[in-house]
Amino acid sequence: MNILWDFDGTLFDTYPAYTRTLSQVLGEGADNQEIYDKLKVSYSHAIEFYNISPEQVEENERLKKELSPLDMRPFDGVEEVLKFAGRNVIMTHKDRDGVLAILDHYGWTHYFADIVTIDDGFPRKPHPAAYQHLHTKNKIDLAIGDRDLDLLPAKELGIAACMFQGESDIADYHLDDFNDFFDEVIPLLKK
Repeated sequence: MNILWDFDGTLFDTYPAYTRTLSQVLGEGADNQEIYDKLKVSYSHAIEFYNISPEQVEENERLKKELSPLDMRPFDGVEEVLKFAGRNVIMTHKDRDGVLAILDHYGWTHYFADIVTIDDGFPRKPHPAAYQHLHTKNKIDLAIGDRDLDLLPAKELGIAACMFQGESDIADYHLDDFNDFFDEVIPLLKK
């Protein structure tokens, strides 16, 4: 089985760290749960919702660059799924250096046969171009993401889609914990 992974919020629990940086930029009175919820829709959604200035965006980006890989822990059980897969690939809007720093820190770079980042010039999700590129090269069987934005390109290409820690009408599978992957997703994929 070949799996296409989203990065933030799927492989790694990055949203708590991103919530902290955006909260710092917004200042006192910012509601962390609301920030988290807006970021889960998308970063651009949060920027628009809070009417963040270009200077604030720049400050947030600076703060995010100061984050350590220790601020972005992998989700429990995800490494067992990575080991199980025949081939793993990533499609993310994160920059390549940021992705590799985190993967290298956890010793996970070898799990991935291909990585497409924002640096590769593909249109942003939900445009399917990056997914099509990865699918053509790697014959993807399943895409896993934490937002509809991550699943829409897969569905457009006829690839099975799994929603991680969320609800989705377009997902073929839903998973709250990677420790349940082998009991909940694999049997359904075999049908």
